[in-house]
Order: sequence, then C-alpha cells, then structure tokens
Amino acid sequence: MKVTEHLVNAAKPLVSVEIIPPRRGGNVERIYQAVSSLLPYEPPFIDITSHAGETVWDEVPGGTFRRRVTRKAPGTFGLCAAIKYRFDIDPVPHVLCNGFTREETEDALIELNYLGIENVLAIRGDGERRVPAEGRSANDGALELVGQVAAMNRGEYLEELVESTPTDFCIGVAAYPEKHAEAPNLERDIAALVEKERAGAEYAVTQLFYDNEVYFRFVKTARDQGVTIPIVPGLKILTRRSHVTSIPRTFNVSVPEALVAEVAAVDDDGVTAVGIRWAYEQTMQLFEQGVPSAHFYVMQDTGPLVSLLEMLKHSL
Repeated sequence: MKVTEHLVNAAKPLVSVEIIPPRRGGNVERIYQAVSSLLPYEPPFIDITSHAGETVWDEVPGGTFRRRVTRKAPGTFGLCAAIKYRFDIDPVPHVLCNGFTREETEDALIELNYLGIENVLAIRGDGERRVPAEGRSANDGALELVGQVAAMNRGEYLEELVESTPTDFCIGVAAYPEKHAEAPNLERDIAALVEKERAGAEYAVTQLFYDNEVYFRFVKTARDQGVTIPIVPGLKILTRRSHVTSIPRTFNVSVPEALVAEVAAVDDDGVTAVGIRWAYEQTMQLFEQGVPSAHFYVMQDTGPLVSLLEMLKHSL
C-alpha cells in the first residue's frame, strides 16, 4: 500500500519509523529483531535509509586530518524485500541523487519496481558531489530526482525503449520546519517544497523537531504558500545527554530550553526516561490537534520507541 493511502485510510493515529541498514559486514539479525519488536504496534510503513560513498576527514592525534573515502552502504534493497515479504510492512527506501548518476537511479528504481515496492523517499543526500563518468548524468537535487521518478511513473525512461512500462511509485520528500541548513530563509525553503510537489511529490516527512509550535507554524506557512500534500511530522527520542548539543549541530534544529533543563536535572541513567516522556507529550499533542501520523527516527535501537508506544497504546 502507498504511504498516502495509509494516511487517508487510517482509522487511528499512525506511528511509522525509519531505520538504517547494518554497517558493511554487520549482522542483519539485529535489524530483524528491531522490526519484530514493533510488530505488535502495527507500523504502517518503515523507511530504510541509503548512503552513497563519500569523502570523510578524520581528525587524528596531533591536530591533523586524514582523508578517507567510504564505500556506499549496502543493504537498503535487501531490507526492503525482507520488511515487505517477511514482516508484511510497506517499506520506503530512500533514493538519493547525491553520489549516484541518473542511470544508476533508473536501475535502482527498476529493481524496486520488480520487488513490488510502491513507495520511495526522494532526497538529495549529504556529502560531496561525485562527478559522473563521461556519457552519464546526475540529478542536481531532490527536485530533479522527483522529476525523474515521476517521469518513470509516466513510462518515460532515459533512453527510448522497445517496451516502457510505467512504474507506480508514491513519491515522498523531506521538509524542514526550521529550514534546511543551506536555505537562505524559510520562505525560500518552502518554495522549494512547492516545486517538488508540482514535480510529483505526494507527501513530505519533516526533519526532526522538539517544539510542536515549530511544526504547526511551518505547516501553516507551507499551506499559505500553496503546499497541499500531507506533511508528516518527524520525531526523535532524545536518549543521551550529548544529544542536546549534537542534535542541533548535526541536524540544524533547536532543542527547547525546557528539555535542556530536564536533561540537566537527571543523571545519565535518567536521560532516556526524560526523552521518552517529552516525545510522548509531543506525540499526544500532535494527535490531539488532528495530525494523523508521526514518524520516528529510531536508527536500530527500538527500545525507547517501544516504551513510548506502550504509553500511547494506553492513551489513545
């Protein structure tokens, strides 16, 4: 089922999740156990991240840096197949343009179509750009990537084919309630979301946030500027003391002073309980205001989310 169909047909508020594949050489059983732990709560769909190869600069003793080139992270497609056919949950693979050519993207979408995957999240992806080999091209950003997926949904491929069967992907995109780090202002960032909707995007999932008013203001402004697609709020449970500084630095989001104070008032063992309680209050307020779905970034550790889902089960 498509994400948009889940949102429209939901008889109760939905909670979906995003996970990451195991590192190269890692054990996939941990992911299967994580997904299994969520089955009693019936997640409608699960996002699976994807990462291209990139150049990383590691700081080494003495204050110097060492250049290291990482290989792309494998496993997204395999996990998609397992989640769909082993767990009967709709997977949403992340499809990137940064680090991949348009030709590689077309190949990936064909593979996903053959697997019966109905949803994709089209995002630019982080890291430095890779120059395509001669004779190949690349999408400059998420807007162009959405356009490529939408074109394939119309049966338009990069080259003329004897048989060009249309795909039927539901296309999701990212949205940023506190604006993307590279956007000059929020108005321009929302204008980019409008363009992605016009290109074929059917829903958006937001960057994580810890203040619901940020989300509500963003949605109102987006609607005023012409965005009509569903905007699913993205949340993350704070589980470490360091998150109050690392999350703003990494994701360009703010952490409310009230949450910072609550974390400061407990020892390390109490931080997760604070994060779960804050996320519970966030989620309940969102649902009470009529938001039909919440999306949690959980990586691989579903324990805190399971505790939250237990609380929600007794409240909704």
